[in-house]
Amino acid sequence: MIKEKQERPQLSDIPPIDALKEELMRETVRREFRRTLLNITGGLIVIAAVTALMVTRIFVLIQINGESMSPTMEDKEIVFIRQTEKIEKGDIVGFYYGGKILLKRVIAGAGDDIEIDGDGNVSVNGEAIDEPYLKEKTLGKCEMDFPMQIPEGAVFVLGDNRGISMDSRIRSIGCVEDEQIVGKVVFRMWPLARVGIMH
Repeated sequence: MIKEKQERPQLSDIPPIDALKEELMRETVRREFRRTLLNITGGLIVIAAVTALMVTRIFVLIQINGESMSPTMEDKEIVFIRQTEKIEKGDIVGFYYGGKILLKRVIAGAGDDIEIDGDGNVSVNGEAIDEPYLKEKTLGKCEMDFPMQIPEGAVFVLGDNRGISMDSRIRSIGCVEDEQIVGKVVFRMWPLARVGIMH
């Protein structure tokens, strides 16, 4: 049995040392790029997770259900509620009632005297308040006797669509206690035509 003679590599088949160095450098750069890309991707995932956690702890996303805050907020719009304890008159707040979050406008705070006449004109501490956000004034469904004083640790809220809104004029809701309040509406994110900060 005759063994085949193995060919020995010719000197001309061996790449020059500079070419080997260049290939080694290219491979090193590729490896470093992949490692950097993985590090950046991992960092972005961590940042996204932390951001999502912070957003869900600070903001509540809610879709409007109904027309009680029209024309300020319309049915099916989507808004952000910022969780805060700092609530002022005029703020639109979200509060828990009957297992749901209702959205209404704060009209009076603790210690304030409120009066609503038969035409729907609202006075706080003897002064008529300006309500440019209303389409029309009306007393609507009202079970409360006025004037009334808002108790400590509570606010008086009304919907902007006074004719149909269920709010602090109804005994079952009454004055909203601070513990019920989730926060205030700060941003409308849908529909796109009405996206923006809310005051």
